[in-house]
Amino acid sequence: MDGRAEMIGSPLCAGRFFVLALLLTLSIINVPSVECATSVGFYSSSCPNVETIVRQRMEAHFTSDPTTAAGILRMFFHDCFVTGCDASLLLDSSSGRPAEKDAGPNRSVRGYEVIDDIKAAVEEACPGVVSCADIMAFATRDSVSLAGGPDYPVGGGRLDSLTSRSTDANILPSPTFTVNQATQSFASQGFSQDDMVALLGAHTIGFTHCGFFSDRLFDFQGTGQPDPSMSPSLVSRLSGVCPSGGGGSSIAVALDQGTRDVFDSSFYTQLTQGNGILQIDQELNEDPSTAGTVSSFTDQGTFFSAFVQSITKLGDLNIKQSPAEGEIRLHCGRANPPGTQFPPPTPPATATPPPSNPIPTPRSPPSSAPSPRPRPPLPRPTPTPEPRPTPTPQPRPTPRPEPIPRPPVHHPVHRHRRRPIFIPEPFPIRHPIRRRRQPPRRRPLRRPTRRVAKPSKKASRKSSKKKFGKRAAKKVVHKTKHSRRTHKSKKKPSKK
Repeated sequence: MDGRAEMIGSPLCAGRFFVLALLLTLSIINVPSVECATSVGFYSSSCPNVETIVRQRMEAHFTSDPTTAAGILRMFFHDCFVTGCDASLLLDSSSGRPAEKDAGPNRSVRGYEVIDDIKAAVEEACPGVVSCADIMAFATRDSVSLAGGPDYPVGGGRLDSLTSRSTDANILPSPTFTVNQATQSFASQGFSQDDMVALLGAHTIGFTHCGFFSDRLFDFQGTGQPDPSMSPSLVSRLSGVCPSGGGGSSIAVALDQGTRDVFDSSFYTQLTQGNGILQIDQELNEDPSTAGTVSSFTDQGTFFSAFVQSITKLGDLNIKQSPAEGEIRLHCGRANPPGTQFPPPTPPATATPPPSNPIPTPRSPPSSAPSPRPRPPLPRPTPTPEPRPTPTPQPRPTPRPEPIPRPPVHHPVHRHRRRPIFIPEPFPIRHPIRRRRQPPRRRPLRRPTRRVAKPSKKASRKSSKKKFGKRAAKKVVHKTKHSRRTHKSKKKPSKK
């Protein structure tokens, strides 16, 4: 079983069954049975790893570009809100038949290459089993979870649409809608006003372009002034990003100015402060019918609970389950060619060829006759082994003879050496190393001595007489630079 007949559905379905059981128990009124569209664990037997494969591929894309989560979530809403969750948005336009992908509101939708990558990985594991609509639903759940939002169960069993028309996308709600217009648009698809406020909370990770709110920024309702409901700080910040001439169609602005890539309740807190960028977002806080819901959704737990219920309801909207309405596309961008069976047939098992020598099986005798002894099994013919080719012995390589050692060559004695030089023959003969002539050693410089002034002869005699007497005055010591010299003073004859 592939789970298509089982309708054990989503949390919304469980809630419906609980209410029915309660009403039937009390016997108040008779309520017709409710049949849920999808069932959790739909591919548990046919493709048990499909949700794991989708999660792994989404993690890879989210790691490389965190804005992928916002693109997949917006794609899921634009696909389900038009003709149901049938992957009609993924079909390419054909000649003369524009598809939903080329409609005005869907030209800025991105993430098609992510779904194609996931589809290729799923087809490799389970060919022709999982639809593109179910892959988109699983990828949306993983996008919300990876961005920090709640992780909720998603049912399977959707089929892909056979056609796609661009005119069907005209029912998408416009970002310039008032609260009354948006409420009527969501009510046409079976959503309540609380569902509308909860689904618009997906703008917490969304982006928009300057062209969608330039009138609020520069010329609100033809007044030439910005929207008075916008805070002055937001007006000054956006005026420096978006040009006043109405251009800036390629400039992207985050709808959540606080935590742009995180799925949380800060979007509603931003609305209460007058920082809503789109007109429909800010009017949720200005209108009395929705202001209370916006205030309650500032609590993250309350918002997550309401969002899971609303996104599950969106995933079960107008799905296709009969082969007459849809198919399982092999490629999400184009419908299957005519004649493609659904699901694709399983290749038949290869028939086992009969044995070459079958053994006849003896028939059993009738029950009245005595049972004969079992015969021993006939010996099977022993197959003759095929002769194996005898390997030809290859000749062993002849070992090379070892070189004969030669005696060292004796060279004549060098004239500077007394012993002969023995050098082996394989090495070249080098000239013996000559000792370099050492330069002559220089004497170290002596420390210069202090010069002493040479006293005069008269002064030396006078000083000698004073210290040592007349006898010692005859010998005077004179200190010179190189040595001591002793001079005997000779008394010159005085001139008379």
